[in-house]
Amino acid sequence: MQSNIDKRDRAGLFRDRLSRAMAEKEISQSGLARRVGVDRSTISQLLTGQGARLPNAQVVAECAAALGVSADWLLGLTERPERLADLLATSLSMTEAPRALIDETIFAWHQEAAGYKIRHVPATLPDMLKTRAMLRWEYEPQLGRTADQAIGASEDRLALMSRSGSDYEIALPEHEIAAFVRAEGYYRDLPAEVRSDQIARFHTLYRELYPKLRIYVFDARRVFSSPLTIFGPLLAVLYLGRHYLAFRDSARVAGFTAHFDWLVREAEVGARDFPSLLDALAAGAQGVTSAAGS
Repeated sequence: MQSNIDKRDRAGLFRDRLSRAMAEKEISQSGLARRVGVDRSTISQLLTGQGARLPNAQVVAECAAALGVSADWLLGLTERPERLADLLATSLSMTEAPRALIDETIFAWHQEAAGYKIRHVPATLPDMLKTRAMLRWEYEPQLGRTADQAIGASEDRLALMSRSGSDYEIALPEHEIAAFVRAEGYYRDLPAEVRSDQIARFHTLYRELYPKLRIYVFDARRVFSSPLTIFGPLLAVLYLGRHYLAFRDSARVAGFTAHFDWLVREAEVGARDFPSLLDALAAGAQGVTSAAGS
């Protein structure tokens, strides 16, 4: 943004940008004059005039509307020529969210971000790290036969991670992983065998992928996050349940990135210690079960 630009320079910038916009839209002086509702000589004067005088606000607004650019850009107040409505349309979109991550759009986001760090706060446990039995238990009641698609999508995501060169940072609230290990709340009907195999799966993948894959555990009583994925500097996506909100403007992506990095800084358990936390929770759950049995 050019806030302290000299008035004479701003007038020259206006003439230059008006001329560029007309050339890009292939609009002649006569054509622009008809659209704006002024004489052709007025447009000619806007393009060739000298000095620091700028046209009145109405003429600038009419020219901007006719050329499909923002008045602020014509006046040198911003470097983005798009109008505000167009900027919002391209920087924010709403995408329907399936129950599981089987949507081609979501997979395309991961492909687009290949080579960048991907930061993720999942709604439950990370799909791409789940066993087939875990995915089937979680998604089959809602998806029926298409649960196989969820399983395939998760495996594709894991394969992409392994070959893409991207680092994956995942932030989980401690109560989520604890509820899973103890079969509480959301996981209360999860069979013990599925739970045990999933814990073993976490250990195996972590041995294979760390430090490319890093999982941090935070205390949700102290810090909080909605489900979120940040695809490098390109895109930040909020999960709402039925829809995803996808942000592409750099300022908002940077803001979401700072939020995730805050979760990492405040994490109770660092990435290196995640397997130890799993073991401690599992041992604690086993002790509670043994005590209850006796």
